[in-house]
Parts: sequence; structure tokens; C-alpha cells
Amino acid sequence: MTDRLDVIEAGQSGRRRRIGLAVLLVAVLVPVIGLIVSRRPPPAAPPPAPEPIRSLTRIDSPPNMLRVTPVTKGGEAVVDVVFPDGRRASVRYPAALDLAGMGVRPFQGMWIDGIYRQVTAPYNGEIEITQGGEPIREYAPNVTLWPQQAGSGGRGQVLLFAFGKWRLALYDMGDGLTFEQRLAVARRLRGEETEDGYLVLSGGGPVRLAEPGEKARGNPVGPQLWFGGGGRAMVALVPTPHCGKKDPVPFVISGRGRPARAVCRGGVQIAVTGPDDYREQALRGIRVTFKD
Repeated sequence: MTDRLDVIEAGQSGRRRRIGLAVLLVAVLVPVIGLIVSRRPPPAAPPPAPEPIRSLTRIDSPPNMLRVTPVTKGGEAVVDVVFPDGRRASVRYPAALDLAGMGVRPFQGMWIDGIYRQVTAPYNGEIEITQGGEPIREYAPNVTLWPQQAGSGGRGQVLLFAFGKWRLALYDMGDGLTFEQRLAVARRLRGEETEDGYLVLSGGGPVRLAEPGEKARGNPVGPQLWFGGGGRAMVALVPTPHCGKKDPVPFVISGRGRPARAVCRGGVQIAVTGPDDYREQALRGIRVTFKD
């Protein structure tokens, strides 16, 4: 009995010893672990949120063309237009050509102190000239000077005109205009929007606008209306008194590296570039009737 009890007692005493050792070990390890943890470096702060790239800003450049609503009847459409010299006309065409949907822009040649220049409406708007940069100088509240564009060939600095919603570009060519000539064209070239959105131009003093039928370097430079452009089909309406088969096709049509043709009808040259079927339909179907 005593042996059994001794065995029992001996077992309880060993358990107590193990428990005591465990308690002692915990008592020793807890402050040690706390010391180790307290010596660890604090966790790194989360990286800051990336800031927006300031250079990637949105640049507004509204379309630099006029889209009008045609009157359609059957397979034909009619739009009323105004040329840059103020003459009004009615343009009738096969509705499938969608001239109104292509958008229309003005063109005008001029002489500044006898030096030929021309103003065009950039297809992609002012961003085509400014490229989001800053002008070199301002010649008038609506006229700024911009650097020569990369890959522009023989064209130099650009005068950018703002007439209402319209933007017109005048490129330097050759030796370029003097400061006084730039100032003169900035002051004397005027543009007014008609009620239906077309642009009418006027000059004066040393600035003389080309009249219908005039040419420069063998190219027609009088007032014109251009439909379409970019990489798609394009139609130019060029008022040309006594127009004939030998009249040159505007370079904006013939110089695009695509087949181009023209026809004279009613004192207007109709020049077209684009797919074969489009050209044929345009040359056969477009009719221009002046109202004045």
C-alpha cells in the first residue's frame, strides 16, 4: 500500500515539478520576447499614392468644320453654302455622297504686299498647329504666332487666326513675312460668321484677297469650299469664271497621292479625290447654283 501510494505520490510530485518549470520558463521568456519585439524597427509606412501626370492633360480642339443638315428628297440632297467671298449658292448632289456629313471648310488665297499666302482651316482644328504648346507671340487678340512644325518641309512659322469658332492657319513659305507684314495681315484680315455658320473673309490695305479664277504658281487660289479631307474622300468647289478642261485641279485634291479628277459646270470647278465609284458619282451628280 505504501509502495503504491509512494508511486502515486512520486508521480504527482514530478508533475508539480514540470508545471513549476513551465511557469518559470514562461516567466523568463515573456520579458525576453517583449524586449526582442520592442527592438524591431517599426513597420514601413505605405508608399504614397501616385500623383497624376501633369503633362497628360486634356486639350480641347473642337472640330474645325461646319456640318449642316441637308434637305433630302428621293435620292438627292441639297445644302445652302456661303463661299469665303460672301457669295451664296445651293449645292445639289446624290444623297449617297453625304457631303453635309463630311463637313465643309473655307479656303482663301491672298497677297500681302504682293507676296502670295493662303489661309486654310486645319482639318483637326487648332491642335494641329499648337500641339498643346505655347505661342511665340501675339499680334492681335485673335492672332498668334506658332513655331515651325516638325516635318513641315518648306513651310515655316504659322499665324493662327481665331474667327468665332473657326481657326485659320497662314504658313510662312520661302523667306517668310516680316514683322510689319505679319502685323498688317493680323490687323487687316477680318472674318465674320454668317447666321448659318459659314465664314466670310475680307482684307484691305496691303492685304488683297484672291478673286474667283485667280491663280498662283499654276494653282487656283480664289475662294473655295472643301468637303471632307483627312484620309478619306474629298470634294473641292472652286468658283472659276469661264472654267474649262484645262483649268488646273487644286493641289489640295491633286496632291494627295490618290486619283483625282475635276469637271467644270456652271462656272464652278468640281474637283474630287476618293474611290473610283465615289469620284464618278460626284462628277456626274454635283450641281452648284449661285443665288446672287
